[in-house]
Amino acid sequence: MERKLRADAEAAALAAIDAVLPDKAVERALKGKRFPGRVFPVAVGKAAWRMAAAALRTLEAPVEDGLVISKYGHLGDTLPPLRFMEAGHPVPDENSVLAAAAALALTEDLRGDDTVLFLLSGGGSALFEKPLIPLGELRDITKQLLACGADIVEINTIRKRLSAVKGGRFAAHCAPARIEALILSDVLGDPPDMIASGPVSPDSASCADAQRIAEKYDLVLSDAARRCLQVETPKRLDHVGVQIIGSVRELCRAAAEACRGMGYEPILLTDRLDCEAREAGRYLASVLRAHAGEGGKLAFLAGGETVVHLTGDGLGGRNQELALAACEGIRGLDGAAVLSVGSDGTDGPTDAAGGYVDSESFDALCAAGLDLNDVLRRNDSYHALAAIGGLIVTGATGTNVNDLCIALLDR
Repeated sequence: MERKLRADAEAAALAAIDAVLPDKAVERALKGKRFPGRVFPVAVGKAAWRMAAAALRTLEAPVEDGLVISKYGHLGDTLPPLRFMEAGHPVPDENSVLAAAAALALTEDLRGDDTVLFLLSGGGSALFEKPLIPLGELRDITKQLLACGADIVEINTIRKRLSAVKGGRFAAHCAPARIEALILSDVLGDPPDMIASGPVSPDSASCADAQRIAEKYDLVLSDAARRCLQVETPKRLDHVGVQIIGSVRELCRAAAEACRGMGYEPILLTDRLDCEAREAGRYLASVLRAHAGEGGKLAFLAGGETVVHLTGDGLGGRNQELALAACEGIRGLDGAAVLSVGSDGTDGPTDAAGGYVDSESFDALCAAGLDLNDVLRRNDSYHALAAIGGLIVTGATGTNVNDLCIALLDR
């Protein structure tokens, strides 16, 4: 039974991810669209290669030059005349700075009838950077924000103000050229200015918001960084058009269709999951327990993005920690399983997309000499799941629209 559950859960997740790959979304957005002058594609994010490839197939105007900036290992075949650059994620590195410099050079001195086709997806905050403080300090602040459990809106509110290309500043640089932005959302509610820290979107957050976040998490900041938090970002950009072309909502809908096709009754719990990863895992386990006596095949779905408070020096990611945290709650509950994956195919600083557990996983941990509470305290979900065969590895998917949790019950 459990082997079948895993096959079903993985099949549903992969079908959902396939349904939200950016190719068709970009093609739909650009089909029949004409631009008056030169077109310069700039694609930034984990889905940059797929978005750029679709744009080149669809654009009717000739492209002289452009850039594709993505995470290491996320680029496909060459796309002449576009140039490729890789950079660090989730923490920016020297190549992030070089990539932003190349984009700034490409878009310098453009004419009013030129168009920058900005193809943006999650991960852009780290991949595309011109820091206003030393890079080493920016990396440290990013690590502080990731470790303290700040959500993505809080993290990006701070990062915008420490960068010369975020919070609408890249758009200001491109003026007077027109910017047409096609965006894959990895932020709950799809606020354009928070996706990849909004390089071409007016900033909805204020300096006061940034200072409150810094105080809330007791961030260690230099005087220079504190001064950056007091400088306001652009609030109006009349030369920019923005279109959200994909989000976690479509991911959840596609997962529901896949589960229905396998005979499960899909139930969407939320497409705005936003809490501690381990609490989400325990909640999903409790949902399965509550419905265990009803019979039939049920698929409970949740999309969004959880957070992890780092208390140890282990290896893992939010999806792996979520799945692992569910295993005690479904211990011995035959026909129950929980899978959680990142739609981009990477979960934290690992090669896994997420994790899977079922009714036998807790006992398997014990048999491997592992204590669940200790594993969670050390944030070492990767090695624990590896020990019981619970890692989900997909490789880079080419998209990035948050995370998907699938809790199956076959009674």
